[in-house]
Amino acid sequence: MSTTFTLDTSTSRANPTPAPMKRMTVPAVRARKDKATTTEPLVMLTAYTVRMAQLLDPHCDLLLVGDSLGQVIYGLPSTLPVTLDMMCAHGAAVVRGSYHSVVVVDMPFGSYEASPQQAFASASRVMAETGCAAIKLEGGQAMADTIAFLTARGIPVMAHVGLTPQAVNLLGGYGARGRSQAEYARILDDAAAVAQAGAFSLVLEGVIEPLADAVTASVDVPVIGIGASAKCDGQVLVTEDMLGLFERTPRFVKLYGDMSRFVGDAATAYAADVRSRAFPTKDQIYARKA
Repeated sequence: MSTTFTLDTSTSRANPTPAPMKRMTVPAVRARKDKATTTEPLVMLTAYTVRMAQLLDPHCDLLLVGDSLGQVIYGLPSTLPVTLDMMCAHGAAVVRGSYHSVVVVDMPFGSYEASPQQAFASASRVMAETGCAAIKLEGGQAMADTIAFLTARGIPVMAHVGLTPQAVNLLGGYGARGRSQAEYARILDDAAAVAQAGAFSLVLEGVIEPLADAVTASVDVPVIGIGASAKCDGQVLVTEDMLGLFERTPRFVKLYGDMSRFVGDAATAYAADVRSRAFPTKDQIYARKA
């Protein structure tokens, strides 16, 4: 849904400011790739809050409400403890804060794997409670029937293959995938399976570059890379990673800011002003009315 009404933004930081921009659609995203070619790569970033959605929305084609919020927002050790309640709350916030991007919400671990019927119950709840345009789920050939089941019932699906963080315990870590011939072939087959099942796009994460290039060339839906290849049909990063908000920067991330230092410097200056009573000044204090 798009923000098409006027809100009094002076009374609340949370209210989005409407703008004359038409929201992207799932078919428009799918159409970016035509005859195995994408002339304009897709731009996707993660967002978990209204304000971040407002800031990112004009620059993105898609906003992903990733289950990475478990680590980024809640400080959890992995994505595995993330719940549907969390995804619905943050997904609704991002939809409220955006008016242009296609908003995609991750399905959390345990909410879709048991059966297509379980996946439909979870996905329909997410879409109804958030107003998002699509859901994302992890898995290749094993999830093909579920993807087909969902898309046949009106739920657009973004697939996710390669390094799948929800399977980190099975994979044994977050290392790049596709180094062995067997795994290379399996991930190629995974990508083909989810595309044939009806996924409108797929995230390809943490694979060696030759495999990323092969996947991108072999499927007719947009491939959005993260730690993959510049030849993918689009790219996604965790916003807080590319803004430099964490001490550790993953290998596949390019830093586009140093927000950690900026926030630290601002907090240092604020603390000094408070302790010296330099803040607040008369400009920040309400005087008695005459």
